[in-house]
Amino acid sequence: MTTKAIKTQELILETALKHFLKEGYAGASLRKIVKDAGLTTGAFYKYYPTKEMLFNALIDPYIEDIYKIYDEILDQFEKLSADEQTNNMTQSSGDGLDQMVDYIYAHYDHFRLLLKCGDSGKYEEFIHNMVDREIKATHKYLETMRCAGMDIPEVSDLMMHMVYTGFFSSILQIIEHDIDKDTAMKILSQLREFQTGGWERVWGIQFPA
Repeated sequence: MTTKAIKTQELILETALKHFLKEGYAGASLRKIVKDAGLTTGAFYKYYPTKEMLFNALIDPYIEDIYKIYDEILDQFEKLSADEQTNNMTQSSGDGLDQMVDYIYAHYDHFRLLLKCGDSGKYEEFIHNMVDREIKATHKYLETMRCAGMDIPEVSDLMMHMVYTGFFSSILQIIEHDIDKDTAMKILSQLREFQTGGWERVWGIQFPA
């Protein structure tokens, strides 16, 4: 892609971001975005033939980066022994949450867009995928603990789904309420401690601070 093409693409995305944030997914008009970007319809469609493709370009790369942060933390965690996993649970989950929050604030408007344009289906898809990852990770952790000889009560997928949906939805509430980063970090740290304490009671496991 030439330098001119890259600049044109950046202009399109900057213009589209403003329109989607102001008007929502359904309300945003490609015609208006094309006009505000100072392009012809033909030139614009060479980059993004549909509104869905344009919106995805503003959301998908950032969501994928969040998945990558989560998956890398999880990959490191699952390489630990059973004792190490329990002893490092608090540290690993805290590190993962901190990295995700740092990334969200570094790309704040794109995550505002995720919330603003709920009618696109992207928000529900994101929460679903994060919850699915967390449930699978939980099953692996519990299996590791049971193989190590621990007697851990069964917890249904539905119960985990309810808890994790609330947790990941809560993380994005920092944007919904436009909270400054320092305050958000304190609130989410308390939220993580609250959730950890609940799992300690349910599973009969003590996670060192």
